[in-house]
Amino acid sequence: MQINVIGSGYVGTTLAACLADLGHDVLAIDIDEEVVAALNDGRAPIHEPGLDDLIAEHAGDRLRATTSYERVPEAEVTFLAIQTPSREDGSIDAAPLAAAAEMTGEVLDGTDDDHLVVVKSTITPPALAEVRTAVLDATGDTTGRISVATNPEFLREGTAVEDFLSPEKIVLGADEQWATERLEAVYEPLLADHDAHVVRTDPDTAMLIKYANNAFLATKISLINDIGNVCKEFGVDAYEVADAIGMDDRIGERFLRSGVGYGGSCFPKDVAALIATAENQGYTPPVLNAAIELNDHQPERMLDLLEEHVDVEGERVAVLGLAFKPGTDDTRNSRAIPIIEGLQERSAEVVGYDPVATENMREHFPDIEYADSPAEALDGAVGALVVTDWDEFATLGDAFETMAEPVVIDGRRIVAPSNDLTYEGLTW
Repeated sequence: MQINVIGSGYVGTTLAACLADLGHDVLAIDIDEEVVAALNDGRAPIHEPGLDDLIAEHAGDRLRATTSYERVPEAEVTFLAIQTPSREDGSIDAAPLAAAAEMTGEVLDGTDDDHLVVVKSTITPPALAEVRTAVLDATGDTTGRISVATNPEFLREGTAVEDFLSPEKIVLGADEQWATERLEAVYEPLLADHDAHVVRTDPDTAMLIKYANNAFLATKISLINDIGNVCKEFGVDAYEVADAIGMDDRIGERFLRSGVGYGGSCFPKDVAALIATAENQGYTPPVLNAAIELNDHQPERMLDLLEEHVDVEGERVAVLGLAFKPGTDDTRNSRAIPIIEGLQERSAEVVGYDPVATENMREHFPDIEYADSPAEALDGAVGALVVTDWDEFATLGDAFETMAEPVVIDGRRIVAPSNDLTYEGLTW
C-alpha cells in the first residue's frame, strides 16, 4: 500500500519507518529540509532506539522523504502527524495541523479515487472537527470519496519502535466502513503476527480513548507520588508499599515507581488539554487538576530535601539526567527543567549531564555548564540531584568521592546508597 506521513517529529518519523518495515511504500512529508535530507540519507532526525536501523534499511526504497505535497494523491492513505502545541490555558493549538490538512485537501481536489486522511496527532473533538472541515472544504468533496479518520498512537518514547511493532492495542476511529477496512489493511501485517486488541469506533471516541489513557496513567503516577510523600514522612519505603499493592490485579504493578514526576510531550500536554476541553463544556475535573498540581510539586520537594543538608548559594550542584526519561533525547517537560530553575533561583552554580539530551536542554538553558560525564559533573559539587534513571547512574561508584559534599538526592531510585554518601530518596 502507498502511504503518506505528513510530519516527521517523534510520532511521524517512527510511524513512517515502521510502516515501511511492514512492507508499505511510505512518503514522509515535512517542511524542514534538514529532516527530509536526513531521512533520505538513511539517518534518524531524532534519538529513538531501533529507529536508526529501520531508516537506514528502508531509506531510498520503501521510505522516501520530500517537502512537497505533490505526490499525496498517488497514495491510498495520508497520515497527519503534525505537532499540536499547547496554549497558555492548556488547550491545544490545532492551527498547524489544520493548515497541513488544508494543503492535503487542496492536492486531493479533483482526484477520482477514494482517499483516507488519518489524524495521528492527539487532538480533542472540537479540534478534530476543525481539521475535518479543513480537509473536506479544500477538496470540495460531497460524495464521501474523502474520509477523515483517527488512529491515536500509544507509543512510549525510548521504546516507540518496539511498541509499534508489538502493540497491545490498535484504535481505529472511522465513520465509514470502507475507511475502517482500509485502516485495517494498513495494520494487517501486524494483526497477522500479534494478538493485539483492535478497537473499532468513531473518530471522536478514538481520540478520547487516547486522552483517557494518558490521563489515567498520569493520575496513577501522581497518586503513587502522593502516597510516596506520605511514606517518606513516616520513614516508610514507598517502593515496598508499591510492590505489595501492585499484587492486586485491580491496581497492577506498572506505573507505581514514585519519584520526581512525569514529563515528556504527552502526559502534561494531554492532561492539560483534556481539562481545558472539559472546562470549555462547563465541567472542571478535580482529580485531573490534582494530578497536575502534585506533579508540579515534586521537583520542589526534591530541592527542599537538598537544602536540608547543604546551602547551595554560590555552590556547584550537579543535575544528573536531563531527558524526561531514559532512552530518549526529548527534554520537553523534563523534570530537570523546574529543578534547574529552582537551583538558579537559589543562586547555585548548575552543571548538567545527560548521555544524549545535552543539546536539547542547552536550548532551554544556554548559560549553565554541561559536563561530558557524570564524574565531571560531580567533581567539586556540594550536591547531586538524580532526575532521570539512566542505567549508568546505578554504577557511579567512586565518582561520588570527588564531590565537595557527597549529598545525593535521588528522584528515581537508581543510585545505590552507601556509607560514604549522604543519601536521600525522594519518597523512600
